[in-house]
Amino acid sequence: MRYELIIFDWDGTLMDSVSRIVSSMQAAALEVEWGNLEDAAVQDIIGLGLPEAIEQLCPGIGPIQAERLRQRYAHHFVEADLTPMTLFDGVAEGIARLRTRKEQRLAVATGKSRRGLDRIFAETGSSSWFHASRTADETCSKPDPRMLHELLEELSIPAERAVMVGDTEYDLEMARALGMDRVAVTYGVHAPARLNASQPVFVAEDAAQLFDWLHNASV
Repeated sequence: MRYELIIFDWDGTLMDSVSRIVSSMQAAALEVEWGNLEDAAVQDIIGLGLPEAIEQLCPGIGPIQAERLRQRYAHHFVEADLTPMTLFDGVAEGIARLRTRKEQRLAVATGKSRRGLDRIFAETGSSSWFHASRTADETCSKPDPRMLHELLEELSIPAERAVMVGDTEYDLEMARALGMDRVAVTYGVHAPARLNASQPVFVAEDAAQLFDWLHNASV
């Protein structure tokens, strides 16, 4: 088995949630009187921890307004915004295929909070799919590699036996910092040219292609 551990990003990699993230952040920014946020600007910060995302998206924002923005974003994303969110086609089947191997370990490294990840695990019934997970509020936000380092330590797997899968340069750069292989998916938020700058070992255009490659690379 080439890869004993496959670590997945969540938003834009396993789940088609980008549209809700963008619309929720835009609504929150208007409510706290920050102003209009362009789609591309919000897409660019997906993958970061929420405090880091707000800081990058709204340079110069004060702590009180930033906290209000965080709260209103959470309200829209969880309760008010009804934009559908589903796993990408082929994800459930692909994960199930990988889980047939007793030696295979799967994990999640996400910019979500623990509360947010646990909520989506419950909604999708996917918590049992993974042997470990890390969220941005438990450790450092991407692209700092700490969450990957912690997952490797928890599962006792060296970096050279693991691979990170993600749709942003933040995912790929934190893996590169540890000398870990990385796989890019182009159906998320960052453009292929931006992903290619991080020198992924493979680039997948859809989930079916991704899981076919992972299945073959983990034999």
